[in-house]
Parts: sequence; structure tokens; C-alpha cells
Amino acid sequence: MAKYREEQILNTRERILDAAIRVFHESGVTHASLTAVAELAGVTRDSLHSHFRDRVGLLNALTERMRLPGEDLCAAAGDELKRDPLGTLRTRWIWLFDEIACNDEWQRLLEIIFLPCDPISEVCESTHRIKQGRTERLERMGELLEIALSAGQLPADLDLKLAQQMLHGGLFGVLEDWLLSPRFVDLGDLGEHYFDALLDMIRFSPELRLNRQQARTLH
Repeated sequence: MAKYREEQILNTRERILDAAIRVFHESGVTHASLTAVAELAGVTRDSLHSHFRDRVGLLNALTERMRLPGEDLCAAAGDELKRDPLGTLRTRWIWLFDEIACNDEWQRLLEIIFLPCDPISEVCESTHRIKQGRTERLERMGELLEIALSAGQLPADLDLKLAQQMLHGGLFGVLEDWLLSPRFVDLGDLGEHYFDALLDMIRFSPELRLNRQQARTLH
């Protein structure tokens, strides 16, 4: 009996979260009606509040159901990372783009988080996680570029800080553009071409060299 009760509670919680994604996506977090969420989930408002105190609590729970882009960027790569750091980074980003392209729930949630139509509370755990995630992604990407440089996959005089910012901004830029677009383009295919173009820029552009001022003078 206790196990059945526990399963009922978990099932109700998941129904509420599924409903919250739809309501938040249509109305924005700030303007979303918890009554609408409860009705869509087929529960009473009191039942909803027994699981979640407010909209922010719902949003935090939603983001806990997925790994945000880049959170597993270099995790558990092991020998693969040492052998081919740039290949590892490329494979993981393309996998991420493919996963997002075929997962409607991820797409809606990413739109809610990354493209908010209204302000989300600064004390929201999701907001803190996004900010912290950006810092961690930049650090991981910088570490991976350093490994690639040591492995001879990148120029020895590469400005790692600049390359790190450009690669991170470019990859998240293409994701944001895709989320805003009608999505006629396949994100996996677009992301693959975009990554390769960015990588060519990092490898060959004189503007990404530590001695770029000297390179400008020579040109």
C-alpha cells in the first residue's frame, strides 16, 4: 500500500511538471497561472501546492529533470579526451544538438530558460544554475583547448582566452538562433557545419593569435 501511494505521488508530481512546461511555454513564467497548471494536470490547486510552493519551485524542478547544455561537456571522457580533444568536443556538441532537435520537452524548456519573455527572479535556483553553468562551460572549454594545444591540434601561439570565448559564444549563438527560428533547418546538421567553421577560424585566423598586432602590421 505504501509503495502504491508513493507511486501515485510521483505520478501526480510528473503530471504537474508536464503541465507546467506547456503553461510556462505559452504564458511565460511570471504570467503563468498555477490554476491553469493544476487544471491541465488534472489536480486541485491544493494538490499542486502540496508538491510545489510557487512558480519558481516548479521551474527549478523542471530544470532538474534535464542536464543543461554543456554541463557534461568534458565529463568522463578519459583516454578519448587525451587522444583527440577536439574530436571529443566536436562529437559531444553534435550529440547535444541532435538530442535537442528531437526532444520537444528540451526545446520548450530551453526556450523558457534561455529566451524568457519576462524576468525570472534573481533568487531562482534555475537562474543561478544557468549563470554557474556558463562559468563552468567556459572553464571546461578552456581546459579542453589547452589539452588540444598541448597535443599539437592547435597553433602554439593561439590566444586561448579569445578562442574560448568565440567558440562558446558561437555554439550557443547557433542554438539560440535555432530556438528563435521556424526550425526548418536540422539543428544537428547546422551545428556540425557551424562547429567545423568555428574550428577553422580558431586554427587559421591571424586575429586569434597572441601576436595579432604584429600580424596586422605585416598584412
